[in-house]
Amino acid sequence: MIFEIAHIQIQPDTHAAFEAAVTQAVPLFKGAQGCQSMHLERSIENGDHYRLVVGWNTLEDHTVHFRGSEAFQTWRGLVGGFFAVPPQVEHMNTVVTGF
Repeated sequence: MIFEIAHIQIQPDTHAAFEAAVTQAVPLFKGAQGCQSMHLERSIENGDHYRLVVGWNTLEDHTVHFRGSEAFQTWRGLVGGFFAVPPQVEHMNTVVTGF
């Protein structure tokens, strides 16, 4: 499994609406090919910064299948207007599991 980590900075004073939009998008991820998990984290130090963490079976499940889907277009329609800057996305492999 790989993890998509999206660093998202939203416009000030839009937290509740952004979080509601992400909640509305949960079924889009749940139904996506190869998607195993999804959660959103909010920074304690800087409340306009979030991290979306999505577990995918393969890199292609995210970069090809999801990004090429209607679900991705719906996702971007729901949340894109909240972005202060374009999200920074990277893909990670777990290399050490402590406990």
